[in-house]
Amino acid sequence: MRRLTGVAVLCLAAGLAVLCAAAPVATPPAGAPPESLQKWRDMRFGMFIHWGPVSLKGTEIGWSRGNQVPIEEYDNLYKQFNPTKFDADEWVKTAKEAGMKYMVITTKHHDGFCIFNTKQTDYNIMNSPFHRDPVKELSEACRKQGVAFGTYYSVCDWHHPDFPRGSPGGKTRKPNPNLDRYEQYLRSQVRELIQNYGPLLTLWFDVPQEFDAARGQRVVDFVRSLQPDILINNRTGVPGDFDTPEQRIGKFQIDRPWETCMTICRQWAWKPDDALKSLKQCLDVLINCAGGDGNLLLNVGPMPTGEIEPRQVARLKEIGQWLAKYGETIYGTRGGPWQPGPWGAATCKGNTVYVHILQWPGDKIALPALARKIVSSAVLTGGKAEVKQAGEAIEISVAPADRQELDTIVVLTLDGPAAESALDRTGGAPK
Repeated sequence: MRRLTGVAVLCLAAGLAVLCAAAPVATPPAGAPPESLQKWRDMRFGMFIHWGPVSLKGTEIGWSRGNQVPIEEYDNLYKQFNPTKFDADEWVKTAKEAGMKYMVITTKHHDGFCIFNTKQTDYNIMNSPFHRDPVKELSEACRKQGVAFGTYYSVCDWHHPDFPRGSPGGKTRKPNPNLDRYEQYLRSQVRELIQNYGPLLTLWFDVPQEFDAARGQRVVDFVRSLQPDILINNRTGVPGDFDTPEQRIGKFQIDRPWETCMTICRQWAWKPDDALKSLKQCLDVLINCAGGDGNLLLNVGPMPTGEIEPRQVARLKEIGQWLAKYGETIYGTRGGPWQPGPWGAATCKGNTVYVHILQWPGDKIALPALARKIVSSAVLTGGKAEVKQAGEAIEISVAPADRQELDTIVVLTLDGPAAESALDRTGGAPK
């Protein structure tokens, strides 16, 4: 991942929102099948995992090579890496308890170290004291527990002699690179990932650097020749199937799928005593992603023991407990009919709109008028709502005693599809 930090903020209302129906998604002719994209979009929530020998130092994966950690020391960390407490079934169980529907793990980051059993390089986990293949174990655990499985793979490789750039941060140049030969190396490893661990939900590429559009398209075409229905993101040098806003909530759009990737703490890889996001912050991000018609890939960084940090597990379980009650407002929904605003966000499916009020700017919130009539309303989180539908606005109020600190969810049932209901997509003005 790029070296970004910070806690996401709520998306502000601006511009036109998009229809919340499960409308066909525009994809390039050689893109993933629409049904594969739709299935993934309906999942809404997945687990990202950044892990490797660098967890022994508690510094950032890839980026700390040649910065906080000298290159020679960094490159030899794998000789000490022995995460004997790694339990693939437990990791997948944690994801399920969080309400996550899919998992994506870093099989090779920018540092070039492979945590899978590759035949293309000796710089892999099979030559560590651990001498096990966690990617294989995770892929099998995901299939057993009904969680979709995908792999992250860094396009750039600051360790490999044929990739032109090196550490720190991809800013140095190597003496005798051969990008054509490196591309063949990359393809050989991609083939291993698909054939040995697939079929995969996604191949999540990252930081193409010197891969231009022509080279990136060759990689995408090669991947699709191996697995036509796989999802490919926008980080090979070409757009791929979906956008990947990082450490921020994506913009409101339905014409192209997107997925926010964000850390549960601050750093992608494990860091001792890293600042952990609150439950409120995590839910705000998830709800605003769904309300913007996007997915959320929430990252955890396991410890060098092979365990996900207990406090991260506890937070994930809290998210899962909320989703166990209110998941109908997230899974299988589309964003809208209004754009997210300072008040919160809305999701919808069929004739139903779920208004997630994350903060009250006043006694009421005012939303733009709908072309459809509201035939009933309810407060899914408890209590009653007063809903007034006039020509120019819809006003929603809930008694202070019935407002929830995390999220007050007001359910509106319309007399027709919510996708056809919006007149003005902005909303959330205080009253």
